[in-house]
Amino acid sequence: MKNTAKTTLLMALMTILFVYVGKAIGGQQGMYIAFTLAVAMNFFSYWFSDKIVLARYRGQEVNEASAPQLYRIVRNLSQKAGLPMPKVYILPNPTPNAFATGRNPEHAAVAVTTGIMDLLDENELSGVIGHELSHVQHRDILIGSIAASFAGAIGILASMARFAAIFGMGGSDNNRRGTNPLALIATAIVAPIAAMLIQMAISRSREFDADKGGAKLCGNPMYLASALQKLERGVAHTPMDASPSSAHMFIVNPLTGKGMSSLFRTHPLTEERVQRLQEMAQGY
Repeated sequence: MKNTAKTTLLMALMTILFVYVGKAIGGQQGMYIAFTLAVAMNFFSYWFSDKIVLARYRGQEVNEASAPQLYRIVRNLSQKAGLPMPKVYILPNPTPNAFATGRNPEHAAVAVTTGIMDLLDENELSGVIGHELSHVQHRDILIGSIAASFAGAIGILASMARFAAIFGMGGSDNNRRGTNPLALIATAIVAPIAAMLIQMAISRSREFDADKGGAKLCGNPMYLASALQKLERGVAHTPMDASPSSAHMFIVNPLTGKGMSSLFRTHPLTEERVQRLQEMAQGY
């Protein structure tokens, strides 16, 4: 419940930020346009985000005949979680990773890369699938997709704000007279950073819950802990050409980075996730 309240607050902040940027660019009219766009993005994210991301990574749907082990793991854990059987996809990518997508449990899909199939044993793979099904169970996918859409759109509005500040554009004549170019430039710089931080906070808050839920589903927290350690090394060895807008979906961050770039990690540190799972395993 605590995480649900936190996520609701963060999503509200994202919406307010989006509308504020719209107002900074176009005044009252810009604010209304931004709000309308926010509603449209929510609609688009709800219906089409899953199809876009699967197409982006060339996901191929599989069945029990073509991928018996993977399909069996997904089916058994879905039944254990009380979820409808999701569609199962394999991505032709050597980087070991996985994600879930879909607007709700009735329209969900679980996708894994060929790299993860080669790297993990059956127990570790069950930990990963349990993690992804936990995301499905708690509808984290939709929340993350909406947050990513907002973050991307705020970046576009920020670019428009820079353009408006440089060329003196900003809605009506009355709005232009009351617009401070320095404020527009500040908005253009700060808004995308704020949006990204909010998106990262939403993603990170959900990963710990999914780890916990996935560990319970697979029956042993150490299965997932071992998988996460292998995946972290695998991604470092074979980086993925992933889109930043979909990085939050994967079980481990496909975008590696150190120093300041770690501030924008879509996931908690793997070491912290593993430590929590190890502590959880002490009770088993």
